[in-house]
Amino acid sequence: MKKKLLVAILSVSLLTTVLAGCGNMNANNQTDTEAANVENDGSEQLESGKVALRIWVEEANINNLQKMIDSFEQKYAGQADFEITIEVSGDADTRTNVLGDIHNAADIFSMPDDQLYSLIAGGALSPVENQSEVKAANLTDAVDAASYNGTLYAYPYSADNGYFLYYNNEYLSDSDVQTMDRILEVAAENEKKLSMEFNSGWYLYSFYGNTGLEFHINDDGVTNYCNWNSEEGSIKGVDVAQALLDIAMHPGFVAQSDGSFVEGIQDDTCIAGISGVWNAVAVQEAWGDNYRACKLPTYTCNGQQIQMASFKGYKMFGVNAYSEHLAWAHKLADWITNEENQILRFEERSTGPSNVVAAASDAVEKVPAIAAVIEQSQYGVLQRVGNSYWNACTSFADTIAAGNPDNMPLQDLVDRLVNGITASVVQ
Repeated sequence: MKKKLLVAILSVSLLTTVLAGCGNMNANNQTDTEAANVENDGSEQLESGKVALRIWVEEANINNLQKMIDSFEQKYAGQADFEITIEVSGDADTRTNVLGDIHNAADIFSMPDDQLYSLIAGGALSPVENQSEVKAANLTDAVDAASYNGTLYAYPYSADNGYFLYYNNEYLSDSDVQTMDRILEVAAENEKKLSMEFNSGWYLYSFYGNTGLEFHINDDGVTNYCNWNSEEGSIKGVDVAQALLDIAMHPGFVAQSDGSFVEGIQDDTCIAGISGVWNAVAVQEAWGDNYRACKLPTYTCNGQQIQMASFKGYKMFGVNAYSEHLAWAHKLADWITNEENQILRFEERSTGPSNVVAAASDAVEKVPAIAAVIEQSQYGVLQRVGNSYWNACTSFADTIAAGNPDNMPLQDLVDRLVNGITASVVQ
């Protein structure tokens, strides 16, 4: 709660300043972009002598990253005396850690795409130097996720930060998993479960994204617009709420965390689950040859089959605008996100590449989880949300998962959800 409030305060004070003038920025988009490209065209002199750089990454990625650093130092041996240090920092905490003490933050840091705008607004990111080369080398969606007003502010390295359906082929056929109804039916028949982290706003969005109901972050970069309580259209707010109640109360469904899903596949209580690539190894170990993955299914809402949507995301490395060795920091960030190292990251960490060539390789396409997240991406949108979204979704979904125990009228329930999502401060 405190962490979310801190981010909200930072967003209000920083984002409003930069993004309030979006109209002017858009009007001058070409000029601004050209200026950024001129300033960061790679012409800055690479210094010799001692070059000390720090990189923040998740702990699990340290060994893999060290190999990339070793090859970088070999490539540029003799040009500088490098002292490159890897430090552990969770990607989810990058924005808070960087903006909390920007001058002492790492020179290079890994981050998810939804933190980009806050870091730009805080003046923390130095735009990519070789803009055209990096844009051409990576998937269009990954480039868009790392850009603002046409300027690329970070170096993409993964395109797999989304979710999809895992299923056990011993119980479920490829045709079964096309609809939520059939998955739940098979699960119940076998006294098993379909697992989903129901009370996370990240996953809850999947039921709303293709209904015609709307949700997006406002131009201030802080507050949200949402009409998930609409009483008009072929799919109304109460229709989705009723569909969610039907799913939550089904004997073949269990609302639980990602961690509990892993436990469920290990003790054979779960035969399907909605999750992401981070659980691929555990799923494969548990299900062996029966391990399958695909896009999310459709679900029944007001008599219609609605394709489940998703948030999709990308990860990238940003360069601290206050780095004492800015040119070398850019050179290193470019190196650890190039085609060769994205392939290395895939081989050792099963990370789905954002590099165009690496992503199209046969090896990547043969990994069920990565193939599934790519398949689902056509039904996904970038996660761009204000902080008030998360708590509101958790409260709503907890009530649904409990079966709406107070029998609150569904319209009142979705009104409360929307009021929370669109609140100007975190509740």
